[in-house]
Amino acid sequence: MNRVSLSGIGVEIPETSISNKELVESFNIWVEQENRRRAAKGLEPLPGSSAEFIEHASGIKARHVHTFEGILDPDRMAPFIPARDDDDLSVTAEFGAKAGRKALEDAGVDPAEVDMVICAGSHLQRLYPAIGIEIQKELGTGGAAFDMSLGCSSAVAGLHIGFHLVRSGAHRRVLVVTPELITAHLNLRDRQTHFIFGDAATALLIEALPQGEEKAGRFEVVDTRSWTQFSNNIRSNFSYLNRAALEDTSMVPSEGNLIKQQGNKVFKEVTVAGHRFIVDFLAEHGHTPETVRRFWLHQANARMNAMILKLSFGGVEVGHDRAPMVLDRLGNTAAAGAIVAMAENHKDMKAGEFGLLCAYGAGYSIGGALMRMM
Repeated sequence: MNRVSLSGIGVEIPETSISNKELVESFNIWVEQENRRRAAKGLEPLPGSSAEFIEHASGIKARHVHTFEGILDPDRMAPFIPARDDDDLSVTAEFGAKAGRKALEDAGVDPAEVDMVICAGSHLQRLYPAIGIEIQKELGTGGAAFDMSLGCSSAVAGLHIGFHLVRSGAHRRVLVVTPELITAHLNLRDRQTHFIFGDAATALLIEALPQGEEKAGRFEVVDTRSWTQFSNNIRSNFSYLNRAALEDTSMVPSEGNLIKQQGNKVFKEVTVAGHRFIVDFLAEHGHTPETVRRFWLHQANARMNAMILKLSFGGVEVGHDRAPMVLDRLGNTAAAGAIVAMAENHKDMKAGEFGLLCAYGAGYSIGGALMRMM
């Protein structure tokens, strides 16, 4: 079995940022308009929102967005991303390829030396052709490519698959690309979820590590793990079957098919499951949370991460240095978030120190990767 290294990390974050204040102003204008319509029908009014509520509930202060136009327009409340011709590079392949190029540059690897691309994201643009194959063509990598999705655990699940492909010798180098353009799938009229997500793309290059070789400043992937348990508490029903369910197929599927979640249930259930996953996974390799230098957790909710770590560390509070957060300025970037946290917070680690990448999300699903700094 081959040793495996994580030799390159790439991150693409859009320039445009939207603050809680800006998002709430747009949302509350829409609420006022909607409540006038509801009052005329004798319906209960909808509650407004506030920047303070958002920050308290999630820890989010702002989010970066791929496309600004349309998001803050109360009459639209969705980004305006024009359709592209079939022969043009698709928007998510373009987004992912930018992160992919950065990962290859970080590793100093020519695209032709990569023999597998996995597009692993929670929000894939289409069913086929695979976005991964389109990214393969755009980057000029060899071999093959495919898409996979496991909610916010997608990037770590892709790493899990890539790790075993390289470890077994089936592939020499695997590029895991995660383009998360989530704002286009977000219901900005839903008070419970409109503030959660931002956009980002990431990429990880995994390759075989010759026996006895150490690459200073890079990670050796020690092991990976994946866990799932069915839950409806985070769900999107957006599908090609939406049209088939309509009596009148000229109608547009409703916003009710977009992202929705039962926040309180998710918080409680994922906190317990995440804590148990971390402790058990580390124990399999003779580790406890105390022996791990850094945790790069899914960037979904600051209070959830704090609780998972507090449980795992036996009641001790864990700060930013041990478990860095990027959520406050980027929002929840789904499967990309933990990778961004790792990309920005690993270069100070010393040889021999361990880090744990761990993401959790819809499904429920949890993925983890234990890594050693070389």
